[in-house]
Order: sequence, then C-alpha cells, then structure tokens
Amino acid sequence: MLASGSKGNATYISDGTTSLLVDAGLSGLEIERRLSARGICPKNLDGLVVSHEHADHIQGVGVLSRRYNIPVYITKKTDRAAGNQLGKVDSIVYFECGTLFFINTLAVRSFSVSHDAEDTSGFVFSGNGVKVGMATDLGTVTGVVKAHLKGCNGLIIEANHDAAMLMEGSYPWPLKQRIRGRTGHLSNEETRVLLKELVHDRLSHVILAHLSENNNTPEKALGCVGEALPDSRIRLDVAMQDRCSELFVLD
Repeated sequence: MLASGSKGNATYISDGTTSLLVDAGLSGLEIERRLSARGICPKNLDGLVVSHEHADHIQGVGVLSRRYNIPVYITKKTDRAAGNQLGKVDSIVYFECGTLFFINTLAVRSFSVSHDAEDTSGFVFSGNGVKVGMATDLGTVTGVVKAHLKGCNGLIIEANHDAAMLMEGSYPWPLKQRIRGRTGHLSNEETRVLLKELVHDRLSHVILAHLSENNNTPEKALGCVGEALPDSRIRLDVAMQDRCSELFVLD
C-alpha cells in the first residue's frame, strides 16, 4: 500500500512475474519515491489499473504511463469522466466493469461498487493460487461486493470513518451526508459487519484502507473492525496516507 486516503491512493500488487499499480493518486515523483523505498522500479510495472476518475486515484496515472510506457487499464466511462486529467496516454486497454481480464500472468476480476463516480470498480486479483480482493471506495455493501470478496486470501477494504466522529465533527452537513450516503464511504462499523461475513479458514491478511484523517483514527478502525476476527491468525493492518506499508506476502 503506497498511500491510502483522500489525498492519494496507490497499491502495488505482484505475483512475482507480473506487477501492477492499482490507482496512482499521488504525483508521479512521489509514487516513484515510495516504490523506490521498497526496492521497486516503476519501469518494471506491467499495468496501471484505474478504479475510478477521482483525482485522489488518478493524479499520477498519465505521468507514469508516459514516462515508463505502462498500459493503462480503465473503463470507457471512467476514461470519459476523467476528461483531461490523464493527459495523452498512448497505451489504453479498456475493460468492462463486471468482467474478467488478464494482465500477463495475473487474472483481474472487476466488479461494480456504489460510489459517486461514473463507473467505479472493485477488483479481485488472482495468481499463484492466491486471491486478493480490493474495494476501497463504496457507500454501501451490495450482494455483488460480498459475492466477489468471499474466498479471498487477502482483503483491502475501506474503513473510512467513525460514525460518531463524523457526525460530531466540523464538516458541513452536505458533506457529512455525502460521506455516509449510499454512494459515499463505509464506516468502521459497516466494515466490521462486512468482514464478519467474509472470514474463512484461508483468509490471512486484511488491510483497512481510505481512513479519513479527520473522522477516524487507526486505533478506532482497528478496534472496531478487529471485533469481526475470531482469532489472531488473521493479520489486520491499516494503510496510511503519509507513508507506504511494508510489502505483504501471501502464500
């Protein structure tokens, strides 16, 4: 997890042969710096996969694609909604949200999530017999979301806000409504309920993502969502905005 939050999101995923960046919501230089901190060279990326067009997910996509000739995987609706944010991109591969596609050795299953963007996608990445599910911007948990995230060995799921902190905080009422609405973001409590349904014997890692800097804390997120985990065999971590995580290895 290179970064996660309202100021920028980017996630590195690799099966050892194929390497992807899911979203690139920081500047190109900052993403390069964070990749380098983990010994990863951007020129070895095989694709940039875009979940939706919000700036905190696509700021660095065009720059990195042009600089390292990396293909961008995006839906047509998201590409249109992005307007000129991506700039000129020579290599675009369109996928339909809800379909399975392949990037070299990695299988990517996309699925629709409820968020206030044009065509927001969640993903399940499969390789080497391991599945990692990712849904980081969604206002409500649908049956589609549950169906795709079940059976994953690793989960990257949103725990955006503590409901009490949001309601008692300084945000204007319309923004509070947007965040807690069906196309906004999940609370810690909603993520806990979801995770209870997703726990199974082969789940080993859960990473909480897109925490609000103003309406949540890592301690609150871990404490609340952690109640869904039956024992300590499942590792629970929080992705941060200002620094990249360690490289998690699932096998």
